[in-house]
Amino acid sequence: MTRLNGHHNYLYLIVIAIMSWWLIKLTGVDDLNRMPVPAHSPDYFSNGYAKWEMNELGRPKSKLLADEMIHYSDDSTTHMVNPLMFFYNDKTPPWIVKSETGILSADAKDLLLNGKVFVDRASGEGVRELKIYTFNLKVKPETSYAETDAWAELISLPNWTTGVGMKLVFAEPIHLELLSHVKGNYETK
Repeated sequence: MTRLNGHHNYLYLIVIAIMSWWLIKLTGVDDLNRMPVPAHSPDYFSNGYAKWEMNELGRPKSKLLADEMIHYSDDSTTHMVNPLMFFYNDKTPPWIVKSETGILSADAKDLLLNGKVFVDRASGEGVRELKIYTFNLKVKPETSYAETDAWAELISLPNWTTGVGMKLVFAEPIHLELLSHVKGNYETK
């Protein structure tokens, strides 16, 4: 008789397991674990972000800072709030580029700075201070290059120049070009 009781215990366990499975299916609890992840969802983020790049001699080449950074898993882009980028040169003060928001491509070769963009280089030996105001600047950090199709204003007191479209190379030899509708006011000596 003891042997039969042992089989009843297994039968009770099987009935309890089947009833538990049926209750889970009935309540939909198992569907909660299988909810699809939205297509463009963050996989990690940071409040306060910093990325340094050095040149072949171990000196700073560029630095990227942001108040907030969010990385998205579907396209591997990095979205930033208040990005601030520095481009360093041996002969001149660093170029400082800041904007409202930015998106860094998955391969980190393209940085799209959205909204108002401000570019600044302080005065130094042999160079005057230069301020540039523009919108929606496309930066290639690897080659120290930037361009925009938008309006741009260059101020190097007492001179100022405006135009539509701009190309800028931050590294030596520094090159700055306004593409069309160029107007300016220049002080002559």
